[in-house]
Amino acid sequence: MHSLRNLLQEAQENGAAIGHFNISDLVLLKAVFGAAQELNVPVLVGLSEGEREFVGVRQIAAFVRSLREEFNFPIFLNADHTHSLAKGLEAAKAGFDSIVFDLSALPIEENVRQTKQAVEALKAINPSMLVEGEIGDIGTGSEIHESSPGLSKGLSTPDEAKQFVESTGVDILAPAVGNMHGMLRSMVQGETKKHLDVERIAGIKRAAQTFLTLHGASGTDDEDLRKAIAAGINIVHINTELRVAWRNGLQDGLARHPDEVVPYKILPTAVDSVRQVVASRLRLFNRQWRFAQGA
Repeated sequence: MHSLRNLLQEAQENGAAIGHFNISDLVLLKAVFGAAQELNVPVLVGLSEGEREFVGVRQIAAFVRSLREEFNFPIFLNADHTHSLAKGLEAAKAGFDSIVFDLSALPIEENVRQTKQAVEALKAINPSMLVEGEIGDIGTGSEIHESSPGLSKGLSTPDEAKQFVESTGVDILAPAVGNMHGMLRSMVQGETKKHLDVERIAGIKRAAQTFLTLHGASGTDDEDLRKAIAAGINIVHINTELRVAWRNGLQDGLARHPDEVVPYKILPTAVDSVRQVVASRLRLFNRQWRFAQGA
C-alpha cells in the first residue's frame, strides 16, 4: 500500500490534491469511503478534537484501518485541529496517519516553539507520521455563519511560512490565504463563494518548499480551487459542505419514511446526499490525476 507521503508527492507531480473530509459518524465515513472507491482516488478522513471525543479515538482508528486492510484501499486518518500535545500523542498512539497541530491562535514565536516540540514528540512515537502546522487566521468553527469575520490581517506571508517550516520541521503547512472555516448562509444558498489569494499560495509554496493544506475550503469557488491546486495546494479540507448534506439527507430520509424507526432504513438517503458532495469534490481535486492503485 502507498504511504500518505508518497501519495502526496505523486498527487503534486500530477497537479492534483488529496481530498480531506471530516467525519463524526458512520454515515459520513460510509459516504466518503464510497465516493473514493467509486472514483478510485486516495482520500483522507479527519476528525477534530470534538469529533474524536464523540466517535472515540481508538475506535475510529480501528475502523479506518479495517477498511484500508480489507479493501486494500488508500484511505488515511488525520487528527484535525489538535490544540494540545496530549491530544496529539493520544492520536499518534492510536495509529493516526497524520496530525494537524494547530497553535495558530498563539503568537508566532510560541507557535514555533511548541510545534517544534510536538514534531519531535510525535515522530518519536511514529517516525512515518506526518505532522502539519498552521499559521495565520482563518477563523473558527465549521458551521453556518451569518457574517464574514475580518481575516485580512491574519493572512500568511512567504517569509513567515519559510521560517515556520524551517524552524519546526513540519511535513505540511496550513497557511491563511483567503480561506475561512465554515460557510456564510449566502454560500449555503449558492449566492456567494469564497475566493482565494492564489498568488499568495504560489509565493508561500516557493518559499516554504513543503506540502500545503487548504483548510476551510467549503463554499470556495471551483475555479479558485483549481488554481490553488496548480499553485501548490496538496490537501483540501471540506467539512461544512458535508454537514449541510448530512442534515439535508437526514431530513429527506425522515420525510420519506415518517413512521419508520429503523435507523438503517432511514439513513441511506443521508449517506447518498453526502456521497454526492464528496464525489463532486474528489473529481475537482483529482481531474489531472489517474491514480494507479497498488503496492
